[in-house]
Amino acid sequence: QVQLVQSGGGLVQAGDSLRLSCATSGRTSITYAMGWFRQAPGKEREFVAAINWSGGDTGYVDSVKGRFTISRDNPKNAVYLQMNSLKPEDTAVYYCAARQNYGGGYYRRPSDYVYWGQGTQVTVSS
Repeated sequence: QVQLVQSGGGLVQAGDSLRLSCATSGRTSITYAMGWFRQAPGKEREFVAAINWSGGDTGYVDSVKGRFTISRDNPKNAVYLQMNSLKPEDTAVYYCAARQNYGGGYYRRPSDYVYWGQGTQVTVSS
Protein backbone atom coordinates (compact mmCIF):
# COMPACT_ATOMS: atom_id res chain seq x y z
CA GLN A 1 0.00 0.00 0.00
CA VAL A 2 1.19 3.49 -0.85
CA GLN A 3 -0.11 6.73 0.63
CA LEU A 4 0.20 10.01 -1.27
CA VAL A 5 0.00 13.35 0.56
CA GLN A 6 -0.07 16.51 -1.50
CA SER A 7 0.96 20.05 -0.59
CA GLY A 8 1.20 23.33 -2.39
CA GLY A 9 -1.43 24.97 -4.52
CA GLY A 10 -3.43 28.08 -3.81
CA LEU A 11 -4.63 31.27 -5.46
CA VAL A 12 -2.25 33.10 -7.79
CA GLN A 13 -2.41 35.59 -10.63
CA ALA A 14 -1.83 34.80 -14.29
CA GLY A 15 1.87 34.59 -15.01
CA ASP A 16 2.79 33.48 -11.50
CA SER A 17 4.41 30.21 -10.48
CA LEU A 18 3.50 27.44 -8.05
CA ARG A 19 5.08 24.18 -7.02
CA LEU A 20 3.03 21.17 -6.04
CA SER A 21 4.55 18.41 -3.95
CA CYS A 22 3.47 14.83 -3.44
CA ALA A 23 5.03 12.81 -0.64
CA THR A 24 4.77 9.06 -0.78
CA SER A 25 4.87 6.67 2.15
CA GLY A 26 4.17 3.05 2.85
CA ARG A 27 5.78 0.48 0.60
CA THR A 28 8.92 1.70 -1.08
CA SER A 29 8.05 4.15 -3.79
CA ILE A 30 11.23 4.00 -5.76
CA THR A 31 9.80 1.65 -8.35
CA TYR A 32 6.57 3.58 -8.80
CA ALA A 33 5.75 5.63 -11.85
CA MET A 34 4.11 8.90 -10.89
CA GLY A 35 1.72 11.27 -12.57
CA TRP A 36 -0.12 14.52 -12.12
CA PHE A 37 -3.71 15.01 -13.24
CA ARG A 38 -6.18 17.84 -12.90
CA GLN A 39 -9.93 18.20 -12.89
CA ALA A 40 -11.83 21.40 -13.49
CA PRO A 41 -15.50 21.75 -12.50
CA GLY A 42 -17.75 19.89 -14.90
CA LYS A 43 -14.83 18.30 -16.75
CA GLU A 44 -13.17 14.92 -16.74
CA ARG A 45 -9.88 14.30 -15.02
CA GLU A 46 -7.11 15.30 -17.39
CA PHE A 47 -3.54 14.09 -17.72
CA VAL A 48 -0.98 16.82 -16.99
CA ALA A 49 2.44 15.19 -16.60
CA ALA A 50 4.06 11.89 -15.74
CA ILE A 51 7.47 10.53 -14.85
CA ASN A 52 8.96 7.07 -14.78
CA TRP A 53 10.56 5.49 -11.73
CA SER A 54 14.06 6.77 -12.40
CA GLY A 55 13.06 10.27 -13.46
CA GLY A 56 14.70 9.78 -16.82
CA ASP A 57 11.51 9.78 -18.86
CA THR A 58 8.75 12.35 -18.66
CA GLY A 59 5.65 13.28 -20.59
CA TYR A 60 3.31 16.28 -20.68
CA VAL A 61 0.01 17.30 -22.13
CA ASP A 62 0.58 19.77 -24.96
CA SER A 63 -1.08 22.65 -23.13
CA VAL A 64 1.57 22.70 -20.38
CA LYS A 65 4.70 21.88 -22.35
CA GLY A 66 7.39 24.48 -21.75
CA ARG A 67 5.59 25.80 -18.65
CA PHE A 68 5.33 22.83 -16.27
CA THR A 69 8.09 20.51 -15.12
CA ILE A 70 7.63 17.22 -13.31
CA SER A 71 10.50 15.89 -11.22
CA ARG A 72 11.11 13.40 -8.44
CA ASP A 73 13.47 12.94 -5.54
CA ASN A 74 13.53 9.22 -4.81
CA PRO A 75 15.60 9.41 -1.59
CA LYS A 76 12.93 11.79 -0.27
CA ASN A 77 10.05 9.76 -1.73
CA ALA A 78 8.63 12.85 -3.36
CA VAL A 79 7.45 14.05 -6.73
CA TYR A 80 6.99 17.67 -7.73
CA LEU A 81 5.16 19.70 -10.35
CA GLN A 82 6.71 23.10 -10.99
CA MET A 83 4.16 25.29 -12.73
CA ASN A 84 5.35 28.50 -14.36
CA SER A 85 3.54 31.11 -16.45
CA LEU A 86 0.22 29.97 -15.04
CA LYS A 87 -2.94 30.74 -16.98
CA PRO A 88 -6.57 30.96 -15.86
CA GLU A 89 -7.28 27.77 -17.81
CA ASP A 90 -4.88 25.93 -15.48
CA THR A 91 -7.41 26.39 -12.69
CA ALA A 92 -8.41 22.95 -11.37
CA VAL A 93 -7.99 20.48 -8.57
CA TYR A 94 -4.64 18.76 -9.09
CA TYR A 95 -4.01 15.16 -8.12
CA CYS A 96 -0.84 13.13 -7.92
CA ALA A 97 -1.01 9.43 -8.67
CA ALA A 98 1.24 6.38 -8.45
CA ARG A 99 1.43 2.91 -9.89
CA GLN A 100 4.01 0.16 -9.89
CA ASN A 101 6.35 0.64 -12.77
CA TYR A 102 6.62 -2.01 -15.45
CA GLY A 103 8.85 -1.60 -18.45
CA GLY A 104 10.48 1.65 -17.38
CA GLY A 105 8.05 4.10 -18.95
CA TYR A 106 5.39 6.50 -17.74
CA TYR A 107 1.61 6.41 -17.99
CA ARG A 108 -0.96 8.92 -19.22
CA ARG A 109 -4.36 7.49 -18.38
CA PRO A 110 -6.07 7.87 -15.00
CA SER A 111 -7.04 4.20 -15.22
CA ASP A 112 -3.35 3.28 -15.32
CA TYR A 113 -2.89 4.46 -11.75
CA VAL A 114 -3.72 2.71 -8.51
CA TYR A 115 -2.95 5.22 -5.77
CA TRP A 116 -4.12 8.83 -5.60
CA GLY A 117 -3.41 11.89 -3.50
CA GLN A 118 -6.15 13.90 -1.82
CA GLY A 119 -6.13 16.69 -4.41
CA THR A 120 -5.15 20.33 -4.08
CA GLN A 121 -6.85 23.39 -5.53
CA VAL A 122 -4.98 25.64 -7.92
CA THR A 123 -6.78 28.85 -8.88
CA VAL A 124 -5.30 31.28 -11.38
CA SER A 125 -6.94 34.68 -11.65
CA SER A 126 -6.70 36.83 -14.77
